[in-house]
Amino acid sequence: DIIPQPLLDQYLSMTDPARAQTVDTEIAKHCAYSLPGVALTLGRQNWHCLKDTYETLASDVQWKVRRTLAFSIHELAVILGDQLTAADLVPIFNGFLKDLDEVRIGVLKHLYDFLKLLHADKRREYLYQLQEFVVTDNSRNWRFRYELAEQLILILELYNPNDVYDYLRHIALTLCSDKVSEVRWISFKLVVAILQKFYANNANALGLNFINELVVRFRHCSKWVGRQAFAFICQVGMFSLFLCVHLIWSQFG
Repeated sequence: DIIPQPLLDQYLSMTDPARAQTVDTEIAKHCAYSLPGVALTLGRQNWHCLKDTYETLASDVQWKVRRTLAFSIHELAVILGDQLTAADLVPIFNGFLKDLDEVRIGVLKHLYDFLKLLHADKRREYLYQLQEFVVTDNSRNWRFRYELAEQLILILELYNPNDVYDYLRHIALTLCSDKVSEVRWISFKLVVAILQKFYANNANALGLNFINELVVRFRHCSKWVGRQAFAFICQVGMFSLFLCVHLIWSQFG
């Protein structure tokens, strides 16, 4: 009653390999690009009409097809709701996390948008996997690490201070020592955001421990780039005065 059946059948047949050979080699990519719009038109109650097609596209041998789905999976999650997302999209999302960097970047760019739609217990499972984003197929792909730092700034609100300290803190410190200055600079903002997270939630002990770690790791670094990193961290945000006071206290107190 929503879409004429012949039209829907034509759309679903776009995943047929024979169509790619006789009609258009990129027809599967076009199908993947249009899928969120078709899903929105049909509504979540008719997701069963598209589920098999989506899974077929998600396992397509062409990385461009999988990349297209990776960039839109967060939009599809909004359309389907939390239950269908957990049942049908999370397994595909997990597959994209282990895919080529060209596919993973689609997931990474909207990581916060997808994780915030999950229940807290399911969302917490990804804390163990965030570290994997630091490693890329090509170490020169610094924009990948830059995007990770930007997403982590948003993701901080989804986790409690203890989880941030145990998992995200390590990633932030690693990114602060990146070889590319652009990555280091956005990571300094991430460090300040983590400190804000601690003190906004009255996790003062965690904040103080983190500051001490910054002092040891960067302020007393034998290399000038490390000491420069500490100065930039102090410069970035509202914690600059607090950090300086703590430094003076630690040196002369």
